[in-house]
Amino acid sequence: MTENKRQTGSFYEDKAAEYLESIGYDILCRNFYGKGGEIDIVAKDNETLVFVEVKYRSSVRYGFPEEAVDHRKQYRIRKTAMLYIARNGKSFDCPIRFDVISILETKITHIKDAF
Repeated sequence: MTENKRQTGSFYEDKAAEYLESIGYDILCRNFYGKGGEIDIVAKDNETLVFVEVKYRSSVRYGFPEEAVDHRKQYRIRKTAMLYIARNGKSFDCPIRFDVISILETKITHIKDAF
């Protein structure tokens, strides 16, 4: 990944984290890496542990941002989420959810329980 893409990704992940905090989420972790996957944001929404994938596009030329979260990406996120839970001692009694933050140009769309 080029430095420019990394900076762009980081910028929009910051925007997504700011948005989530503005609606009452507590950000627990950013850019959690596990074998074969990464989770952009781990947050708490009340008692629910939320794993958030952030996708940005400057146009729809190559599709909407959320369309990039295909089944293979979802599988990797789920596996990485289980690793996060195992490493952090979180109980499976805690509800979990997978959200997508889609950013198209400057418009943020929050898709709760995306998969």
